[in-house]
Amino acid sequence: MEYILALVIIVIFTKVAGHLAVMIGQPSVLGKLIAGILVGPAVLGWVEPNEFIGHFAEIGVLLLMFIAGLETDLEQLKANWKSAVAVALGGIVLPLIGGYGVAIALGLSQTEALFMGLLLCATSVSISVQALKEMDKLSSREGTTILGAAVVDDIVVVILLAIMMSFLGTGGESVSIPLLIGKKVIFFAVIAVASIWLVPLIMKLAAKLKVTEAIMSGAIVLCLGFAYFAEWLGVAGIIGSFAAGIAISQTKFRKEVEHRVEPITYTLFVPVFFVSIGLNITFDGLGEQVWFMVLLSIVAIITKLIGCGFGARITGFSMKSSLVIGAGMISRGEVALIIASSGLASGLLPQQYFTSVVLVVIVTTLVTPPLLKMLFSGSSNEPVKAQQGTTLNQ
Repeated sequence: MEYILALVIIVIFTKVAGHLAVMIGQPSVLGKLIAGILVGPAVLGWVEPNEFIGHFAEIGVLLLMFIAGLETDLEQLKANWKSAVAVALGGIVLPLIGGYGVAIALGLSQTEALFMGLLLCATSVSISVQALKEMDKLSSREGTTILGAAVVDDIVVVILLAIMMSFLGTGGESVSIPLLIGKKVIFFAVIAVASIWLVPLIMKLAAKLKVTEAIMSGAIVLCLGFAYFAEWLGVAGIIGSFAAGIAISQTKFRKEVEHRVEPITYTLFVPVFFVSIGLNITFDGLGEQVWFMVLLSIVAIITKLIGCGFGARITGFSMKSSLVIGAGMISRGEVALIIASSGLASGLLPQQYFTSVVLVVIVTTLVTPPLLKMLFSGSSNEPVKAQQGTTLNQ
C-alpha cells in the first residue's frame, strides 16, 4: 500500500503548497511544483519516482491539455496561426544558437553543443496552461497563440531531433526524414477528419447509452485515443489530447464534459504530474557543474523570452503581450526531459551532464508561473472569453 500513502502525501502537499503560493501572490502551480521537490529525494525523500507515479503523471498531463483544448477558442486559434508559427520559429532559432554557444564556451564538442541547443528549443506549455487558467487568461489572444505555437514547436523540434540522431548519434539507428514528416501530415489529416465526423458521432452514440457517465466515458476514450494515436505517429501525446479537447468543444457536450472532467483531474491526476517534475531533482555531486547550470538556465530563459516575444511582436502584438507570450513558452517540462533521455541513449548528451540538464529544465518550469503572473498583472490585454464551468483556484 505504499503507493496509496504516496498519493495521500502528494495531494496534501500540493494543495497546501498551492494555497501558500496564492497567499503570497503567486500562481498555485508554483507551490505545487515546489511541493514535488520537498517530498522527493532532494529534501524529505517521502515519495520516490517510480513507474506508478510516472503513469499517473502522464495521465495527468494528458487530461490537463485535454481541458485546455476544451477551453480554447478555435476561431481565435485559427486567426492567430501566423503569430503562432512566428513565435514557434523565434523560440527555436534563438535557443538553438544560445544553447550551442554556451556549450561550446564550456568545452563541449560540436556535436554535444548542437544537441544542447536543440534541447533548449523544446517547449512544454502544460505548466503555462495551468498558470493561465488560474489567471483566467487561457482563452485570451495571448493564451491561444501560446497553445498554437507549442504545437508548431513540437513538430519542428521532433523532426530536428530525428535528423540529428540519424546523422550524429551513435545509436546506429537510421531515420527516414520523409517518413517522419509524412507521419506528422497523416496525424493532422486524420485528426481533422475525425474531429469533423467521428468525434460528434461517438459523443452522440455515448449519450444514448443507458449507463452511468456515458458521455464522460466517450470523452475520455477520445482523449486517450487521440493521445495514443499521436504518440504512435511520433507526435507528443499532449498534442493529441489537446486536439481531442478542441474537437469536443465544437459539440453540444462541451459544458458537461468540462464540468465533469475537472474535479478528478485537479483532485488527483494533475497534482501527481506537478510532483513528478520535482521528483527528478537530486543535488548529489552537482558542485562541479554549478556554473554550467546557472549559465544554461539563464540562456534557456532569455532566449525563449526574446525569441518567442520577437515572433509575437512582428506579427502585431504589443510589447507587453509579446513578453507574456515569450514567458509562456519558457517552460521545457516533460518534452525536454524526453529529448534529454533520447540524447543520453544516442550518445549526444554526455552522462555527466544529464542531471544538470534535468535541473535546468526544472528551473525553466519553476520560473514560468511567477513570470507570467508578473507580466499579466496590470496589463491591458485582449478581452478574455469567460471560462465556462471552470473553478480557477484548484
